[in-house]
Amino acid sequence: MDLEVVLPDESPDIAPEAFVELAQTAERLGYCTLYLPDHLLPPAPYGATYGGVYEPLMTLAHIAARTSTIRLGTSVLVLPLRSPFVVAKQVATLDRLSGGRALLGVGVGWDRAEFAAVGADFATRGARTDEDIALLRHLFRDAGAFHGRFHHVEQGVFAPVPEGPVPIMVGGTSAAALRRAAAVADEWQGFAIDAAGFARCAARLRELGERTPRLGTRLAWSGGGDELQRTVEEAHALAEAGADAVAVWFGGADGAADRMAEFAAAFRS
Repeated sequence: MDLEVVLPDESPDIAPEAFVELAQTAERLGYCTLYLPDHLLPPAPYGATYGGVYEPLMTLAHIAARTSTIRLGTSVLVLPLRSPFVVAKQVATLDRLSGGRALLGVGVGWDRAEFAAVGADFATRGARTDEDIALLRHLFRDAGAFHGRFHHVEQGVFAPVPEGPVPIMVGGTSAAALRRAAAVADEWQGFAIDAAGFARCAARLRELGERTPRLGTRLAWSGGGDELQRTVEEAHALAEAGADAVAVWFGGADGAADRMAEFAAAFRS
């Protein structure tokens, strides 16, 4: 099972260089993917509930210039808050700049107030996300006209076109998220579930689709020996339940590099 990392992006006080240092540490330790969270205009201060102080795709481009092998993803970008055309341009550019390391993790969002703040329709967010994913893949092929419920394109040139397919990851454990992941995702990422819950989601994904996406989930450990052992055991249980990857959030930036190293060593011992 692959280890992945969710970088801290919950405080306006974090120094930009901290992202690069943590990314380089993760790459050196053998973490295969790093993720950044996303909120565009939350109704309350950034912190435990709302991550994404630094815009994730721009920050990943900054990180791309200082790393060489680790995949660069979002966990997760609230896709229906944004223009899919802008997202497509950003992701394709990131993928070219990083040498094909971009991964777009998407979700539908959950905070009605955030949708209202940016003038996005909360009620249609699921349908918009489905169409946006189809439009992204269409643009990544520079495939000409597109006609959907929300977006209509008669002509237009999209560039840069990614040199290879950009993996799209769908996050979430709701029935709708699992249906979406089974239908259109290359990867799926759960959240706040134990090994038993993960196994149930994995079984449902296999029921829903002819092919199963790469399966992952997220854990959190921000310090403490007893909690380290518990989290490592949970990661191993997830691997036994069929997880292809586990992404770990290591708390705030201070000490995160040390915790990242400690966890990797404990997991592999």
